[in-house]
Amino acid sequence: MKVQARLNNYRKSARKVREVAPVIKGLDVVEAEWQLENLKKGCAQVLKKLLLSAVSNAQNNHGLDKNNLFVSEMVAQEGRTLKRWRPRAYGRAAPILKRSCHVILSIEEKEEGKGRKKAEKAEKKTGEKTKEQTGAKNARDEKEREDKKDQGKTKDEQIKTKDKSGMKDSKNIKSTVAKKIFRRKSF
Repeated sequence: MKVQARLNNYRKSARKVREVAPVIKGLDVVEAEWQLENLKKGCAQVLKKLLLSAVSNAQNNHGLDKNNLFVSEMVAQEGRTLKRWRPRAYGRAAPILKRSCHVILSIEEKEEGKGRKKAEKAEKKTGEKTKEQTGAKNARDEKEREDKKDQGKTKDEQIKTKDKSGMKDSKNIKSTVAKKIFRRKSF
């Protein structure tokens, strides 16, 4: 099974990132991680992070074993280029091109199905999440029911129920605020 991780708009030129691709292509995930850790290129640490992201995608989403994975391919495509200007002598300007790239890292299994977690375990985990989500849905439904009960009442009844809960009458509050704002000044 092929698993991918993407890194979009990485602020390095694609040419510099492509230099790292042959170093890790075809290696086991553990070896590729070690290579990226000890490589002196500027993009090596970011690519290591991308590799770990791809591995975690494979483990969590597809139940694959980390020891059975290898780097099948790494592609660095041109991204957008930011164009800036640098002042030069005699009032001239020289262009600065700030390049970016999109990196796609693919990993695959060495032996199909070896070390995979069973589908039943993955289903159990998703089943537990749905139970938690249903609990949150029930709380939202109860709140909506209370709001609907209040909508059927007149404004006076709603104000009275708010008074019972310890809140002041909203009409009185509005009138006192208005009196304070529009008070006449004596001359």
